[in-house]
Amino acid sequence: METIRVAGAQINLRVGDLAHNEARIRDAMSWAEAEGADVLLLPELAIPGYPPEDLVIRKGFVDANLGVLERLAGHAGATVTVVGFVDRVPPAGPVTTGRDSSPVANAAALLHRGQIKGIYNKVLLPNYGVFDEERYFVAGSAPGAVWNVGGVVVGVSICEDIWVPDGPPSTQVAAGARLLLNINGSPFQVSKDAERVRHIEREAVGARVPVVYLNLVGGQDELVFDGGSIVMDRGGSIQYRAPRFEEDLFVVDVEVGEPVDNRAGATVGRSDPSPRSSETRFPDPGSATEPIELIYRALVLGLGDYVRKNGFSKVVVGLSGGIDSALTAVIAVDALGRDAVRGVTMPSEFSSHGSIHDSEELARRLGIRLDVIAIGDLFTAYRSALAPVFAGNEFGVAEENLQPRIRGTLLMGISNKHSEMVVATGNKSEMAVGYATLYGDMAGGYAVLKDVFKTTVYDLARWRNRGDEVIPDEIIRKPPSAELRPGQLDTDSLPPYEVLDQVLAAYIEEDRSIDAIVDAGFDRATVTRVAAMVDRNEYKRRQAPPGVKITPKAFGRDRRLPITNGWRGG
Repeated sequence: METIRVAGAQINLRVGDLAHNEARIRDAMSWAEAEGADVLLLPELAIPGYPPEDLVIRKGFVDANLGVLERLAGHAGATVTVVGFVDRVPPAGPVTTGRDSSPVANAAALLHRGQIKGIYNKVLLPNYGVFDEERYFVAGSAPGAVWNVGGVVVGVSICEDIWVPDGPPSTQVAAGARLLLNINGSPFQVSKDAERVRHIEREAVGARVPVVYLNLVGGQDELVFDGGSIVMDRGGSIQYRAPRFEEDLFVVDVEVGEPVDNRAGATVGRSDPSPRSSETRFPDPGSATEPIELIYRALVLGLGDYVRKNGFSKVVVGLSGGIDSALTAVIAVDALGRDAVRGVTMPSEFSSHGSIHDSEELARRLGIRLDVIAIGDLFTAYRSALAPVFAGNEFGVAEENLQPRIRGTLLMGISNKHSEMVVATGNKSEMAVGYATLYGDMAGGYAVLKDVFKTTVYDLARWRNRGDEVIPDEIIRKPPSAELRPGQLDTDSLPPYEVLDQVLAAYIEEDRSIDAIVDAGFDRATVTRVAAMVDRNEYKRRQAPPGVKITPKAFGRDRRLPITNGWRGG
């Protein structure tokens, strides 16, 4: 059976940092050349980084990305390199968008022996969820383009092209392709990996051709790309599976079937007699990872990359003695190291001794610095200053919220003085119903738990504690409380989280109506109340920091509702 040696570079790139990306791509090209690979795959839009968003509207940026492509082509040797870039295409008619450049495409180039041997423009542009590629790119018009790489006809496609039946890969097989190469920037969300495998298997088994799926890895703002690149044979068996959430360079000798047709143009690819190692890596593809671990690893990668890629080396976390701040601190230590994390506990007159002790114990177990700043005097000063304005009103929410706002001010002061990014500690349940204080506990550069429901926060804490109780058990067992007034519990204002999170998942992630949620067995008064809280707190969520997306519908990039909104129909 004829084989072709395929190399994959599942690497972590940086949006807009063309010099960094060029250096990483050149290194991968040199490595693949030394491995005797016939073809090397790099991620979707590897040169500009993914997703480049409005950068592609800037003529200078597109020109610079094309300059990188030319230099990489000059570096190409016997190995054919397939690399993602932004291509400039001729306009179909008058350009009326106001852009200062001609239309662009999400493209892949084939580089070989100093030249650009071919270009494929992405045909299917996703325009749902976090994707809005129709805003930026024009669709390719050659879904059946194929190339002859060292005697094997291959089809090259980009991400979404392989997600639909009878898409460009099917057209390429009909044109004679014996191997399908698909480069991706596919972000993580829970359970998405199984869907990817189904799409790849459909193409491989249906057309009886092997498929190589190469995915990006790394964090980019709210998105985390989890890698997990796959080489699948013609029968649907996984020949190689790259690790999740880690960089990986791999080489696999892929068996291809007999030629169906050979209508491809000139041969591109290795023709020198370079020696090849006979070793091919075949790790166990069945080593599945439980969902809660995948979520945890996504949060660690997302926070770490956001901090580092934005020029910070350290973070500061406000520790309340509660589960959210504890888990946030642990994730920060796992992402950045204990020396890069500062904890700050800021007790008030309503803070329990247990919460202060639990914060100290957590910091001790993590080995992080802990600063204690009592806010009692500041709280008294604020209330004294506001006394003439608050006169005649009893202690209430305004006074409660002064406390997290004082804490937010202190954290931001530490951030400014020491260049340590504040990591906010709020979770998705709180963000959904507005159980958070603007300019208080919502303050920060990044909210790592923003897309994590409260019940999942507990699951993550228990998972992280397996075999090594880093989060004190008392923090996990205690009833959640903001501790902003005597004896306060979250359940004073909210349904139990076990109920709340199910209602929120149905209303937010599944877009189910109030009636439909009630029909599923939930109390109408509870559902109506929760839906009202979600709707009226859109203005708060718009002012929240970004955070890792892990669910099918995250606040911000996925769920986009008007702030000024009179609809209350559920």
